[in-house]
Amino acid sequence: MRRAALRFCSLNKGLLIPGRGLTQGSQNPEKQRVIHMHEVRDKLREIVGVSTNWRDHVKAMEERKVLQSFLAESQKGLPPRRMRDSHIEVLLPLGSQPELREKYLTVQNTIRFGRILEDLDSLGVLICYMHTRIHEAKMSPLSIVTALVDKIDMQKMSLSPEQDIKFSGHVSWVGKTSMEVKMQMFQLHGNEFCPVLDATFVMVARDSENKGPAFVNPLIPESPEEEELFRQGELNKGRRVAFSAKSLLKMAPSAEERSTIHEMFLHTLDPKTVSFQSRVLPPNAVWMEDSKLKSLEVCHPQERNIFNRIFGGFLMRKAYELGWATACNFGGSRPFVVAVDDIMFQKPVDVGSLLFLSSQVCFTQDNYIQVRVHSEVASLESKEHMTTNVFHFTFMSEKEVPLVFPRTYGESMLYLDGKRHFSSMSVPVNLRKD
Repeated sequence: MRRAALRFCSLNKGLLIPGRGLTQGSQNPEKQRVIHMHEVRDKLREIVGVSTNWRDHVKAMEERKVLQSFLAESQKGLPPRRMRDSHIEVLLPLGSQPELREKYLTVQNTIRFGRILEDLDSLGVLICYMHTRIHEAKMSPLSIVTALVDKIDMQKMSLSPEQDIKFSGHVSWVGKTSMEVKMQMFQLHGNEFCPVLDATFVMVARDSENKGPAFVNPLIPESPEEEELFRQGELNKGRRVAFSAKSLLKMAPSAEERSTIHEMFLHTLDPKTVSFQSRVLPPNAVWMEDSKLKSLEVCHPQERNIFNRIFGGFLMRKAYELGWATACNFGGSRPFVVAVDDIMFQKPVDVGSLLFLSSQVCFTQDNYIQVRVHSEVASLESKEHMTTNVFHFTFMSEKEVPLVFPRTYGESMLYLDGKRHFSSMSVPVNLRKD
């Protein structure tokens, strides 16, 4: 098994960009040195010019107003950048610095994936600031925030908390005000770093007060490989638009999907009665409504981002942990995350808000569990709830799981939506255990 794993690492050496080491992009004036993950958020605060003291946050944001003059009136007024300009590699030294492990450790002696989501979110923002860097300005006039987690694909079932982890990433596609970021995560295996995760995030640039859109530097591919990455970014944008247009909140299900739901409905009719009202579960099945779990979070200042809203990585971690618990409770065994996709950040969450999370299983197949987590926010003064995020997680259980059956039309739409997300997953999924 170890020999096979080493071969796998060797085959993926090409994923690392040679000659750059654990350094920032080529336009960074700092001398080449290793960046550790705990430094990423410190660098973000430095770039944005915010205070680490919550009492000073209003003053710090007021000071950013003067940066408006550095904003470009059009994208043509900004110098083009290359992919290598935003390339960053960051080390999470869990092996060489054991004191860091506590924060990342699970009770099963693996790594908390929710913490990895937080790190990816911070790293993605920093990468975009590297792409849009203005050398004349001490602080960036842009407010860069996460708009979407397009896709995260796992390549390994669980990660060791006793080996160093390396992250790398760069901007791979640019629109007028948005940027796609490709990131990879590697873990040390023997003497080599092996790939364990691929992630695609979409970030948007806003003005210095985070009130309106702002232009970002265009991107120039320099090689056939980079041209392919850029082309893939265009395709990803088109795919997202098409997927949104076919949303079940906008369009009726297809004929095939309607047939699927009707067949499931017929399987739940009680054969002892001739009635549409009498419903019974087939063998080895669970009603969808019985798979729900809920949680509530008070959003404290500790979890704020550099713009004094609640950190998107924190929201992802809390949603993931509730989704993991839902999959574990449903499947009766420890689940492993396979994929994360289509996390849209619809509304920022203010400090002091109440965050309501609701999770349920919406689709199952063999030993796979598709979990949907819905996030709502309410202020302490208002009882009005507003949706902020919808999270989609695909888990793999250690054993075959029951089928999940919808009971209402609304649940049937959740089932079809979950099936669509599951079908969009990269297949076949073959997570390594080594």
